[in-house]
Formats: sequence, C-alpha cells, structure tokens
Amino acid sequence: MAADNSTGDLHAAGLQLNTADITIIAVYFALNMVVGIWSSCQASRNTVSSYFLASRDMTWWPIGASLFASSEGSGLFIGLAGSGAAGGLAVAGFEWNATYVLLALAWVFVPIYVSSEIVTMPEYIQKRYGGQRICMYLSVLSLLLSVFTKISIDLYAGALFVHICLGWNFYLSTTLMLVVMALYTIAGGLAAVIYTDALQTFIMVVGAVILAVKAFNQIGGYDQLEAAYAQAIPAKTINNTTCHLPRTDAMHMFRDPYTADLPWTGMTFGLTIMATWYWCTDQVIVQRSLSARDLNHVKASSILASYLKMLPMGLIVMPGMISRALYPDDVGCVVPSECLRACGAEIGCSNIAYPKLIIELMPTGLRGLMIAVMMAALMSSLTSIFNSSSTLFTMDIWRQLRPRAGERELLLVGRLVIVVLIGVSVAWIPILQGSNSGQLFIYMQSVTSSLAPPVAAVFVLGIFWRRANEQGAFWGLMVGLAVGAGRMVLEFLHPAPPCGAPDVQPALLGSIHYLHFAVALFVLSSAVVVSGSLLTPAPQGAQIENLTWWTLSQTLPLGAKAGDGQTPQKQAFWARVCGFNAILLMCVNIFFYAYFA
Repeated sequence: MAADNSTGDLHAAGLQLNTADITIIAVYFALNMVVGIWSSCQASRNTVSSYFLASRDMTWWPIGASLFASSEGSGLFIGLAGSGAAGGLAVAGFEWNATYVLLALAWVFVPIYVSSEIVTMPEYIQKRYGGQRICMYLSVLSLLLSVFTKISIDLYAGALFVHICLGWNFYLSTTLMLVVMALYTIAGGLAAVIYTDALQTFIMVVGAVILAVKAFNQIGGYDQLEAAYAQAIPAKTINNTTCHLPRTDAMHMFRDPYTADLPWTGMTFGLTIMATWYWCTDQVIVQRSLSARDLNHVKASSILASYLKMLPMGLIVMPGMISRALYPDDVGCVVPSECLRACGAEIGCSNIAYPKLIIELMPTGLRGLMIAVMMAALMSSLTSIFNSSSTLFTMDIWRQLRPRAGERELLLVGRLVIVVLIGVSVAWIPILQGSNSGQLFIYMQSVTSSLAPPVAAVFVLGIFWRRANEQGAFWGLMVGLAVGAGRMVLEFLHPAPPCGAPDVQPALLGSIHYLHFAVALFVLSSAVVVSGSLLTPAPQGAQIENLTWWTLSQTLPLGAKAGDGQTPQKQAFWARVCGFNAILLMCVNIFFYAYFA
C-alpha cells in the first residue's frame, strides 16, 4: 500500500456511514439550499448595491453570525485544533484578540467607510489618496491572497477531513460543495450569503458543543486536561530529541517573548496589526458590516461576533489537546514512518486532531451532524470569499477597464468571476493534496504577517493622519511588499526542519518570530509613508473631507432609514445599549485572558 494513501484506507475502513448519518447530511444540504433560495427571493438582486451590499438593509444578528462564520472556515477548525494539539492553549489568542479589533471596526472604521460612500476597500483608498495605482495594487493583492491562502487553505482542510473521515473521492465531494455554494452565491448575492452563514453558525456551534462535551467526558472533565495533555507522549520517539514532549507552558496564554512558539509580545502587538488588516480592511469582513441598515446594527453585530469568537477556546482548541491526549501515537507522532501511517504526512499529524475525535467519539447520527458542521465551515468561508472577490474584481478592476459599463454588465461580470474562481480552485486541488499538512495554520499566519502589515499601515495612517498622501502610501506599500515578500520566499526555500534534523534556516527566520516581523514591517512601512508624505505636497481638501477620523461628516446617519419607525431618541438609547455591551464584552475578554495568562 502506498504511504500517501494509507490514511484514507485506514480510516475509511473503520467508518461506515449508516442511514441516519446520510439522512442528516442530506437534510443539512436541503435546508441550506432552502435558506439560500428563500433569501435570494427576498433580496433585491438587480442593482449593484443590492447584490453586493444586500441593499444596506441587514439586521445585526445575521451579520454578527456571518462575521463569525466567515472567519471560522474548515481551515480554522482543523488548524486551531491542530495547533492546540501541537502547542496548547495559546493559539486561542488568535480568536480572542479579535474582540478589540471588531469593536474598532464598528466604532471607528465603519463610520468612515459609510461617510465616504464606498462599496470596496480599494475604492476607499482611491478616494482618500487619489490616483489608480494603489487601488489596482490592493485589488490584485486581495484577489491573490483570496485564491492562494484563504481558498487553498479551506479546500485543503476540507480535503484532509473528507479523506480521513469518509475516504470519499476528494474531487467528487469538493466539486459538489463548490457547485452548491456557487449556485446560491451567484444567484442571490450578499443577502443569500449572510442568511446561509447564520444557519451555518448555528449548526457549527451545536455540533462543536456536542463533540467538546463528549471529549471532556473521555478524560474526566476540564480538571484533568492539563495532566492528560502532559502525558500525551507517543510510543515511538526519536532519540536525543524533545520534540515528542508536550510543551510545559501548554496551559498558558502569555509565553516567553524569546523562546516560545507564540511569544506574548507577538500575540499582543504583531497579532493586533494582522487582525486590523483582517477585520477592518479586508473586503470579506467589511462588506458584511457595510450591509447593515445603520451604525447601531453594525456595533451590535461586532459585539455578537466577538462573543462567538470566545467559543473556539473551549470548542476547538481544548478538544484538539484532548485528541492528542487520547491518541498520542497518531496525533502526536514524531517518527516519519509513524506519521505516514497515521495521516500520510511525514512532518506531523496534529492537523488530524479534530477529524480523529469525530471518527472515534461521535455515535451514529451525530457523526453525520459533525460531517455537516465541517461542510458548513468550508462552505460559509468559501461563499464569503467568492462573493467578496467578485465584488473586488467588478467594482475596482472591471470598472477601470470599462468605465461606461452598465449595471447589467457589472452584475454579469460579478457572477462570471465566481465561476472563474471556482475553476482556479478546482485546478489548485492537486497542489493542495501534495502540500505539507503539518504547516497549515503556520502557513496561513506567516503569509499574512509578510503581506498584511503594509496594507494595515496605509489604512490606519489614511484614517488618522490627514497629511498622508498618495506618494507616501504607494512607496510604503512597495517597500513593505519587497521586504515582506523577501521573507516569505525565504520561508518557502528554508522550511522549519523536522524533528531531529539540524536547523539550517537563515538567522532572519530563526531569530525573528513571524509575529515580531509583522511589527517591524508595520513600523517600516509607516515610516516610509510618513517620510514620503512629508517630502511631497499635502493632499487636497477633497481627499480628506469625510474620509478621515478628524473630518468625519457630522450628519452621518446613525440609524433609521426613512419610514422604519425609529426615532432619534430610540437610536440614542440603542447606541447607549451597544456602548454598555461593548464595555461588558471587554471585561469578559480581559477576565479570560487573566485566568489563562
């Protein structure tokens, strides 16, 4: 038997889907299509605003659920559980850090985006800085990041899950999911995506809660987690190494700034920069907030999403640690031959932590529910990316190529772009199947740390510093791209060595953690933007009015579309409710950080 096929045969033989499992999966797909079709029929889809921004009439709860679902693709389900299995609790910081940035999105960034009357992020940059080159660069960069990080990671994680749990032909199952996603994304626009995301969120949370409860029962409860994880040592190890031992700081969120896998300095400062790019300037996320009917709904949706982002610690990361404690020979393997047997990858099998729990612990029927959960995670993430990528191409690239294009042409191009993205995604599958599963979550974060900080710097300075101009921003992006891409190429040429092998990585990679590099890259890009702006003429008044925090429109619509019955007093009351809940949310977040610090 070939080593790379062993996983599918090994696990598929032990997992037989019965009638109950298949029925639940079928009902899930049927329910998904019904919600998608219903929301498509409810939504107006014949104008650019309605198709891409759901007529700016969405309420807070589906937007909050969609913000959560869009960020919790199958890549994060498998990646977070895998990183939890490999290193402990600290990876949950990637989720908890989102609280503060989501609040910044609702209270700072969205009011400026609404004031500037934009549909896409590059469109804001074009209004703020002027010229075409920055706008086009950001559009192309966003599309490339979507295809080669977001789509590829989610498809690979979905492939790993299907391969290990079901033994299904990957091309068949993935193509089927892509077709279902494409149908309602192409047909319904953003409204269909947001409502189906709300359904996916409910299914994901229910399924993950059931699996987490069963996992904790297996080890005797939360009190036993630390002891069980500390003893998760595989039977076969490599002599004179320590990589088979669980980390001694596994139960700590804040770790040593010099020697830790996730240093607290990087998780505090570097991660905040990357999170600002993702939550406040990334098209996939901001597009959802821009579809809200007023700013109070934006704020409430961010608060709901922040509370939901607290859940992965208990529902994904800790179950990942439990999976290693229960199955150390598979999930915690370090000997290449053992890892090939367990998951078909030599470098490690931590990424199978979540699928392994589903196979071993879920009873008949509930196993079908969890398969539906993973499909929900894959689909919600990919539909969001497809819809937002089509918006980017249509509004920022196609309108530049054909300035006189009518609404009908723009809508047709938006739908065709989704078809092209699906074609590229399916063509990318063979490359994904040959990629290194042991580096999934690290790959995602290191690519982000190399490319996102310059973009975050340009947005933050554009919003908070009136003197920032086009020349400074452009050269800040170019210098940042050169430095960031240089490190990324080095990482691909010199990957981290496997257990027991000598470390031959360049000093730049070995001595500077990727989260610390994100801070340095942000500072460098900001310095270039500031220098370039001060050495060239100040921006014109039109590039500042309603486009920075200091020149925000005083007549900003804080709510109430005409005729919806909301008085200014009601709007002010709900604004105070949102403010109180934001403070409560931060207190809860700080408590959890302190408890696990």
